[in-house]
Amino acid sequence: MPSREATDLAGKVLFITGAARGIGEETARRAAARGAHVAAVGMEPERLEKLVAELGPGHCWAECDVTDQSSLESAVATTVAALGGIDVVIANAGIANHGTVAESPADVIARVMEVNLIGVSRTVSATIPEVEKRQGYMLLVSSLAAFTALPGMAAYCGAKAGVENYGNALRFELAHRGIGVGTAHMGWIDTDLVRDVKADSSTFEDTLKKLPYPLGALTSVEDCADAFLEGILKRKRRIFVPKAVALVAAARPITFSWLGDLPVLAQAKQMVPRLEEQFRKTGRTFGASSAGMGKRGT
Repeated sequence: MPSREATDLAGKVLFITGAARGIGEETARRAAARGAHVAAVGMEPERLEKLVAELGPGHCWAECDVTDQSSLESAVATTVAALGGIDVVIANAGIANHGTVAESPADVIARVMEVNLIGVSRTVSATIPEVEKRQGYMLLVSSLAAFTALPGMAAYCGAKAGVENYGNALRFELAHRGIGVGTAHMGWIDTDLVRDVKADSSTFEDTLKKLPYPLGALTSVEDCADAFLEGILKRKRRIFVPKAVALVAAARPITFSWLGDLPVLAQAKQMVPRLEEQFRKTGRTFGASSAGMGKRGT
């Protein structure tokens, strides 16, 4: 007889954005292994098609830009036609720019916010009707960056903080529809996105090594995906990866105070110019693995 762990997601349809790589891809694999049907959504069709082929029958994929509402609605229609509906949405698609606000084109900063925050809101709007039919659950992927801040991450931190509070209000709005809403807050996960930043900036990697646990910790994508799935099963309002990130969330009155500013400000005047120079040398405003992102200024 199958174990509870093998069947607790059995038959559920998970709509996962940003499923071509990293957390989204690993969550898709682990959900499928536990009996779920996966709709893998993203901007890299070759990777998505390969993923779904590896998962086997009972899954589907759709090329989709989460900043394009018609693209999202098409992905939802594809999912419903192939899998019958949607039980869980994981609004995971996200990007991070390489560079400070002063050194980055305005369109690059706006694009980060558009994907990471507006993309989440568009995903929610496109999927509410189907999720309501099944009294389902939405997991909005925020970050540890929602309640901390580092130089070079202004757009990312701003967007992820927005996702957190958007999720807080959305939880109230959707409660009467039977839809649960949670936000995920991860530290550094061993994905292409993080590896790209490390490859382009030794200053960034050196900074991580100096940060106390869990601020500088690197978690495997497998552990992150497992935490997502366990949180989904329990319809949690918050998922922390690693769990110690919850302590950072609780300490935000300090980290966002003048006292919390002091250790970063003490290093910023030397660190930020080095960071800017290293990113400038790459000629990229996004990591090498970011889908659809080009050279600096494009």
